[in-house]
Amino acid sequence: MPSLKEVRNRIVSVNSTQQITKAMKMVSAAKLRRATEAITQMRPYSQKLTEMIATVSANADSVEGNPYTVVREIKNVLVIAVTSDRGLCGAFNANVGKVVINLIDEKYASQQAAGKVEIMAIGKKGSEYLTRRGYNVTNKFAGIYARLSFATVREAAEDAMKGFEEGRYDVVEVVYNQFKNVATQVLTIEQILPMVEKKNDLVKKSNVDYIFEPSEEEIITELMPKALKLQIYKAVLESNASEHGARMTAMDKATDNAGELIKELKLQYNRSRQAAITKEILEIVGGAEALAAA
Repeated sequence: MPSLKEVRNRIVSVNSTQQITKAMKMVSAAKLRRATEAITQMRPYSQKLTEMIATVSANADSVEGNPYTVVREIKNVLVIAVTSDRGLCGAFNANVGKVVINLIDEKYASQQAAGKVEIMAIGKKGSEYLTRRGYNVTNKFAGIYARLSFATVREAAEDAMKGFEEGRYDVVEVVYNQFKNVATQVLTIEQILPMVEKKNDLVKKSNVDYIFEPSEEEIITELMPKALKLQIYKAVLESNASEHGARMTAMDKATDNAGELIKELKLQYNRSRQAAITKEILEIVGGAEALAAA
């Protein structure tokens, strides 16, 4: 049985940890509000831009010849793994890593065997997780959250788009956590390149006779790169909000668990203290009886 001093020291230690988890929960709650505002404002714009491209594409063959709609035999694959820079958010980062690995094993096993699968890590934790498991990880955009903005995410998007345009990648997929609420994050896999598969899914062919200025081809050429960059930026914002929600939930549970542990330790401390007092009383009584007998 541990001594009273050991139990007392452990109570102090757990109490300090509980104060830290409470503070982290409050910080995550404040950051979550800002993150949810950002993604709430982004979603309508992203959806409307994507619908606009789909509408124009459905009424014309303007996507033909566009470098981002070219379908090639899949030999080289890029997977963008969106995680966080910091831990202490439950299984948030590990789940993304597992989905990336399953995606590669199930869909791109032959490409992985040939060494033709590359992972672009957005978030340090995803880079560390996948590098330890022997995957080919590009981590030049891993610390993007330190200066999170559309400009910084655009650099990563342009790198992926340029690789696809030059033929270094034949398909680009992104894996991230979509934010639903504080307690729910939905792991999502989206193929962002080539874009041809999305046209008919988003909007049906319209019977409206549009007048385009400039031409359909120029509109598609101008808007499609913006939509691609925006799509990746939206994934990062979704992941950022999900991260704070996951950390808030994890720290709330950690705070509750610390409280339960403190109760158990205090009970153990009181029992040990009572046992020590009883032992001392018995020793005193035994000594007094021995003196009386003498």
